This record gives sequence, C-alpha cells and structure tokens, in this order.
Amino acid sequence: GVGQFEINLHHVADALRAADDAVFFKRTVKGIARKHGFVACFMAKPYGERAGNGFHVHFSLLDRDGRNVFDDGSDQGSEVMRHAIGGMLAAMVESTLVFAPHYNSYRRLRPKSYAPTAVAWGYENRMVAIRIPGGPVGARRIEHRVAGADANPYLVLTAILGAALLGIEQRLSPGDPSGADLSGEELPKLPPDWASALHAFEEGRLVPEIFPALLRQSLIACKRQELETFAVQVSDFELE
Repeated sequence: GVGQFEINLHHVADALRAADDAVFFKRTVKGIARKHGFVACFMAKPYGERAGNGFHVHFSLLDRDGRNVFDDGSDQGSEVMRHAIGGMLAAMVESTLVFAPHYNSYRRLRPKSYAPTAVAWGYENRMVAIRIPGGPVGARRIEHRVAGADANPYLVLTAILGAALLGIEQRLSPGDPSGADLSGEELPKLPPDWASALHAFEEGRLVPEIFPALLRQSLIACKRQELETFAVQVSDFELE
C-alpha cells in the first residue's frame, strides 16, 4: 500500500532468535519513527480500504546433517513437507486467535484482500493460507500467511512449528493443493471474528498439544476481558 514497506528479515537457524529479531525490529522502527515525529503502525488493518499488515513466516526444516527435508528434488516437495502442511491446516482454525489476536485483526482477513480467509494451501498461490513458493528445490520451504503484524511472534512461531510437528508425527495429509481461484472450492473457513476465534482456541483439540495449560488459560482470560471492553465501546460511525 501507499507508504507501506515490506521488510524481509534474514532467516536464522533458531526459532527463538527469529522471534527476538521480529520484536527488536518492530521496536526499533517505532523508536526511529517517533524520533522524527511519525508513528510506525503495525496494526493488522489501520485503514479499512487499504492494504493490511501481514506477518508471513517462511520456514524450512533441516536434518542433523543440514539437509532440507522439505526438498526431495521435485517441484512438489517431500512427503515430510506435505505432512507438516497437513498439521498446520488441521490446527489453523483453533490457532487463529494467536495469528489474529485483536479486534482489528479480523478487518484484515477479508475475501479478495490478499489475506487468507480459507484453510487452504497451494503452490505459488497468494490467495491461500499456506503457500509453497517456487524457486530452487534446495530452498524448498513453507510460507504461512495467516498472522498479522499485530501478532506476538513467539506465539505465532510456536503455533506454526507445533502444528507442523504434529502433522509430521501423525503423518497428516493436507489434501490437494488449491488453485488460484478459490471461489468454486468448498473449504473450511477461518473464524470470521474475534469471539469465534476465542471459542475455537478454547475448544480446540490440537492447541493443548502445542501450548501449556497455564498459557492457554491466561490468553483466554486476557482476550475475554479485552473482548468485553470492546463490546461496550460505541464508535462514531455507529452514532452517525
């Protein structure tokens, strides 16, 4: 969008370091902007009719010898990669609260906005939640496209990698990849709003295998309190 920048952080081998880098980058940008009299915004959808702010995560998986196990020499990627995708798709609905943690987050997840609304995957497809980018097979990787820039990087990476691990361990199938136009496909949908995402997280069967009970309980209590606070706010638009 106008005045919007895409920043690609160099990949690192450690997920915790990647989350640290993301938080440090956001704080640095906010501090520099403030110094010059501006505000750097990481809201998911600061302007309703303009592009939102995503937090896309690319990752591959290396074995002990440093080989990318998502690469089997083909353009399709390995069976391990497909199992990882299967796990992420299976846990996606109940993990949406992590990827879209605020009221504003759901303004970004709208149809035909280059942000995903369906639980789907595909090759070089920017309309799906999980995209397999093209390029050299040795760099075969998964792009998870659901999270907004307002999400907590530590929780996002935990949700993504935890679900991928479950998929690999349980050998889950992702089904067939989706084409560029999803309109004719019957696909599960992401929760359309904050309350639905909170309910899906609370009732999820895979989330307890990824996040410890104390964290789940704390997040649910925090978000329920926030939701109740938003529920009593009346906007100028409603008054008009």
